[in-house]
Amino acid sequence: MTHRPDRLLDVRGLARVEGEGAMYVRVRGDRVEDVRLEIYEPPRFFEAFLRGRRHTEPPDITARICGICPVAYQMSACAAIEDACGVTVAGPIGELRRLLYCGEWIESHTLHIYLLHAPDFLGYPGAIELARDRRDVVERGLALKKTGNDLVELLGGRAIHPVNVRVGGFYRAPAPAELAPMRERLRHALDRALATVEWVAGFDFPDFTHDHELLALTTPGRYAIEAGTVATTGGLRFPVQAFEDHVIEQQVPHSTALHARLSGHGRYLTGPVARYTLNGPLLSPLARQAAAAAGLGADCRNPYRSVVVRAVETVYAVEEAIRLIDEYEPPARPYIEVPAGAGVGRGATEAPRGTLFHRYELDRDGLVTSARIVPPTSQNQAAIEDDLARFVASRLDLDDDVLTARCEQAIRNYDPCISCATHFLDLSIERS
Repeated sequence: MTHRPDRLLDVRGLARVEGEGAMYVRVRGDRVEDVRLEIYEPPRFFEAFLRGRRHTEPPDITARICGICPVAYQMSACAAIEDACGVTVAGPIGELRRLLYCGEWIESHTLHIYLLHAPDFLGYPGAIELARDRRDVVERGLALKKTGNDLVELLGGRAIHPVNVRVGGFYRAPAPAELAPMRERLRHALDRALATVEWVAGFDFPDFTHDHELLALTTPGRYAIEAGTVATTGGLRFPVQAFEDHVIEQQVPHSTALHARLSGHGRYLTGPVARYTLNGPLLSPLARQAAAAAGLGADCRNPYRSVVVRAVETVYAVEEAIRLIDEYEPPARPYIEVPAGAGVGRGATEAPRGTLFHRYELDRDGLVTSARIVPPTSQNQAAIEDDLARFVASRLDLDDDVLTARCEQAIRNYDPCISCATHFLDLSIERS
């Protein structure tokens, strides 16, 4: 192609991501001059909505932030409120929460793999076109996703924005007999999950790596989902209560979501590749075997291979759900009382897209006086933009249409949940 000194790659509406965002890349000569993941979805003010609400309400309110990962918001909210009130939830109730979370990992990862990301690797504009040629593959993905949805519905009361979750536990705990049919379905889902790993491992992955510091929760003895200590590949390790001492948020003009950085370390990345790199040995033997067969090493530094990591985590989530059902003993009561009182509490869990942090301050009547939510996608924006800049710089020989499409695929590597990220209150944009 004929070299052009000035180039502009501009996508006003990104496809196959959750929420509304755009991409802007400006190239001058052989230099990438500006890269912006522009999140223009209006701020949704959930932190302001929470002020003045009773301490029992954040799990129900924050679940509405996202229809794909409502359990993540409920679990992080519960953890933070319980921390503020000095209550620890463990035992059968804690294991039931982990089981619920497994359902969300299954449905969310499967949605991303089959409907949002796989079409990029296979040359299709979307899942509908993929289904015309490979109906069997898409139906397998839909069946796997439905298993996750139905597990969330069984424990949460409904698949989207569950209503059975409360501070301290659940309004109702299932009887073992209610879980038995789900266990049989999960056994079949495990075959589908393993087939998914084998399928995505055969995709053609661009030769591209990053050096971002990776951040995830870690839990001794098992793969972190619903609790843990924060750790990074740069050697940091701190309790969730110290999250705000290390993670600094700042406003950027082109986004209605805040960017985050690690104090003294800069940009970082959270999500499946971070969890896998920091916790891989704690996966189940079958999941580790699937990862090895798929070509994953001890860590994953190619963001395109995140689709493989998500598939491996789906195998783990299905297996873990089966284990939790097999070992389930109904609690004497489905919840622990969490009395109202003044305090500041913090909680974090591993949403499908990465570490999700909540902080609440309560007054003596148990009313929320302030709230802070730090979602994974806002934490990842700086890393995504850095990857885009380097990706474009190494592929300037491609024409604009092809390069633009490749950039959109690169953004989908991170499964951004834009609606989750748009939550801050003050926005001022200056345009020239």
